[in-house]
Amino acid sequence: MSSYKVKKTDGDMGWFMHDRLGMFIHFGLYSMPARHEWVKSVEKISEEHYDKYFEHFNPDKFDAKEWAKKAKAAGMKYAVMTAKHHEGFCMFDSKYTDYKSTNTPAKRDFIKEYVEAFRAEGLKVGIYYSLIDWHHPDYQIDIFHPRRAEPWAEEANKTRDMVKYREYMFNQVRELLTNYGKIDIIWFDFTYPTMDSIRNEYNQFAIRDYKEWMPWTDTTTWDSPNLIKMIREINPDIIINNRTGIPQDITTPEQTLTADWPKFPGTDELYAWEACQTFSGSWGYYRDEMSWKTPEMLIRMLLNSVSGGGNLIMNVGPTSRGNFDKRADNALNVFAEWMDLNGRSIYGCTKAEPEFTAPAGTILTQSEDEKRLYIHLIDYPYSALKMGNMAGKIKYAQLLHDGSEVQIREKADGMVTFLTPGIKPDQVITVIEVFLK
Repeated sequence: MSSYKVKKTDGDMGWFMHDRLGMFIHFGLYSMPARHEWVKSVEKISEEHYDKYFEHFNPDKFDAKEWAKKAKAAGMKYAVMTAKHHEGFCMFDSKYTDYKSTNTPAKRDFIKEYVEAFRAEGLKVGIYYSLIDWHHPDYQIDIFHPRRAEPWAEEANKTRDMVKYREYMFNQVRELLTNYGKIDIIWFDFTYPTMDSIRNEYNQFAIRDYKEWMPWTDTTTWDSPNLIKMIREINPDIIINNRTGIPQDITTPEQTLTADWPKFPGTDELYAWEACQTFSGSWGYYRDEMSWKTPEMLIRMLLNSVSGGGNLIMNVGPTSRGNFDKRADNALNVFAEWMDLNGRSIYGCTKAEPEFTAPAGTILTQSEDEKRLYIHLIDYPYSALKMGNMAGKIKYAQLLHDGSEVQIREKADGMVTFLTPGIKPDQVITVIEVFLK
């Protein structure tokens, strides 16, 4: 078994650390302006103006069964969908608010449809819930709130009651974990206790509006210990992320490449982790965005995550009609084609053992049972790939996508040369599968 030991936590981590690839789905009213999921905050949109999206929200093309089939075809083994994003709009039939999808022209509980469809395809289901809420009348006006620049904002905060908001939040989390069967992941977002905690992660649009009276958010804001306690009482095995401010089962670096396997805070033990990435630059549907990632970038993000002992969750932002646009479908097809033939280098794999050093232009993963090493050829070597400390360790080597033999030449100094095809195979990234002695 792998020598890497991850800190034992309460969640059921076995399937999570085996399956490695998931689908994130950011869907809400922000799909209608189609200018980023933060549009309400960035453009400081009032409730009155934002209400027009609520009044016209009707995703007639929404088909959770189709979404689930696309996720499964792309090699994704689990999914997480937004039940409520920062805008405060609920994609489920909550009894604690009227600001929900069942009160729009759609008149549908989208979380219910999502959960049922993804479970039917054999996928694990997760729910995203934003801790912050720009719609709730008792949620504090802070550095990100859309009304932060209003002359009345400071005075308004004096009458806003976060105790009432926390009660609302607890009630909705309880609903999500009891009304839809067993949920595998609860994915919270987000805590920002200081300016330093956000300075390097977010654009300056909100920071420049900061005033001394604005509150920050921390574990006290959410009553995180009791929130986690409630969740564990409902579902002891559920996976909880780190964004309540209290480390739990997984840490979730966002839109970044993690250099190495993170350690659980305050310990030398490894922390299970999940890289959160987008096909383009935003999470919600952004009609005019042009920063869509190339096929090579998409697969490399997966390899960078698994080679560091982590997972990758790739985001889709559906259009306001409820379908994936062509660019998103094209990105999913990149994963579908590559994972169909090369998924063995991902599922049940992790960071390669320290004895193996990746040659320049390659990324390594290794099966948990240590019997197979996977060499991902990022910079294709054309005729040969040399790797040290390998002589005498190889039973057999082949290209993973077609099972064709890769001949090897061993030297007494431990160097092995893999004789790769002179013509690059028709793969986004070619993989050598090495069976170890």
